[in-house]
Amino acid sequence: MDFFLQGGSPFFVLKIMYKNIIGQRFGRLKVVSFSHKDKSKKHSFFFCKCDCGNEKVVCSDNLKKGDTKSCGCLQKELTGKRFTTHGMSRSSIYHRWQNMVNRCLKNSDPAYKNYGGRGITVCDRWLKFENFYEDTKKGYKKDLTLDRINNNENYEKSNCCWATRKEQQQNTRRTIKIEYKNQKMCLKDWSKKLGIKYECLWYRLNNGWDIERAFTKK
Repeated sequence: MDFFLQGGSPFFVLKIMYKNIIGQRFGRLKVVSFSHKDKSKKHSFFFCKCDCGNEKVVCSDNLKKGDTKSCGCLQKELTGKRFTTHGMSRSSIYHRWQNMVNRCLKNSDPAYKNYGGRGITVCDRWLKFENFYEDTKKGYKKDLTLDRINNNENYEKSNCCWATRKEQQQNTRRTIKIEYKNQKMCLKDWSKKLGIKYECLWYRLNNGWDIERAFTKK
C-alpha cells in the first residue's frame, strides 16, 4: 500500500496505516515498529523483537503467512537436529538442501545477504531433509540446481523446480529480457502488462512455448 504525506505527522500516518500489525505477535516475534518499504513499494518491512532477545526486520507478508516465526532461532533449533539415519549426508541432493538452508538461515553464509537477508526463508516442511527429498527427488540429477520460479518468494514445493545453471541464470531478476511486438522488457514487466502471472509465463517459456502463444493464451 503506497501513501503520501500532505502535511501532518508522519508518525501519525504510520500509526494509522499499521496499527493492525504493530504490537501483534507472530510465533516468537512481536512487531515493534514500521521499518521501510522495498523498492517496488509493494512490500512493507517491520522491526520485530524475538522472544530470545534478538531483533529482526521482517516482511509483513512473511509474518502474516507464517513463513517467519522467529529471528532464526526456531529454525536453527529445528535444523540443529540433523538426520543421521537417512544415509544420504554425503549425497549431492543433501548438499543442495544444506546449502539452501544455510543461505536462508545462517547469517555467516556468504550468500545470506541475497536470501535470508532480504526475507527469503525455507518452508517449515523443508526444514527436514527427508521431507525435502520426498518432494523433490523426482526429476533430480546431479548437474541440476534448485531454482525458485518466483525469486521474491520462499523455498517451498509450489515455487521450486530443478533447473540447469543456464536456466537458473535466465531466471534472475536482472537478466530476463524478452522482445515482443518491437518492445523489449523483463519478464516481470511483461507479466504486469499482459495480466498473466509471472510464474505462469516463466513456466511456459521454460517448457518450450513460443512467445506468441505464451503471451496470448489466457
